[in-house]
Formats: sequence, C-alpha cells, structure tokens
Amino acid sequence: MSWHQIGLSLLWFILAGGLEIGGGYLLWLWLKEGQPGWMGLLGAGLLAVYGVVPTLQPGHFGRIYAAYGGVFILLSILWGWQIDRVIPDRLDLLGAVVILVGVLLIMYAPRG
Repeated sequence: MSWHQIGLSLLWFILAGGLEIGGGYLLWLWLKEGQPGWMGLLGAGLLAVYGVVPTLQPGHFGRIYAAYGGVFILLSILWGWQIDRVIPDRLDLLGAVVILVGVLLIMYAPRG
C-alpha cells in the first residue's frame, strides 16, 4: 500500500469517526439534554452517512471494522477533550498510543 493510499485510508477512518461521534452526540443532546428534534434528525442522518463511509476503505470487512474501532476510541478521547472538556490523563494517552499501534498493524502491516 502506498503512502497516498494509507493517507486516504486514514482520512476515511477520520471522516467515519466524525460522522459517528457527531451523529451520536446530536442524538444524545436531543434525547438526554432536551435539545430540539432537528438535532436528532441531523444526528440520525449523520449516522446513516457514517454507515456508507467504511465501504470506501480497501480491504476486508472484519479487518476494517477492527481497525476502525481503534480509530473511534482515539477520536472519542479527542472529542471528550475538545467538546466535553474532559482532559485525557496519562493512562488515556498511553492507551491511545497502544490502540494506534494496533490500528497501524491491523490495516497497514505488510502481509505475505
């Protein structure tokens, strides 16, 4: 896999994560925080688009979703830090590094 393909793959992961977390967050705000119904509809729409984005990845379903789970965790930590103002501690950051290594191995390690 070329560096260009890896970069594009990582962008698809980030887009999928943003759609999933953003859509879920809008639904959360609507259902748990009493925000307007349009937020719930927008959140549902984002989640529907999220369902399509992983299909743009090269590879097999199981491997892509396993790696995406790691990306989702990383993005969730960042979302919590920037949106909910929950500062990650050392163990959060260490876990994120371990997960990132796992994502890179699952998706991009050469296979013979």
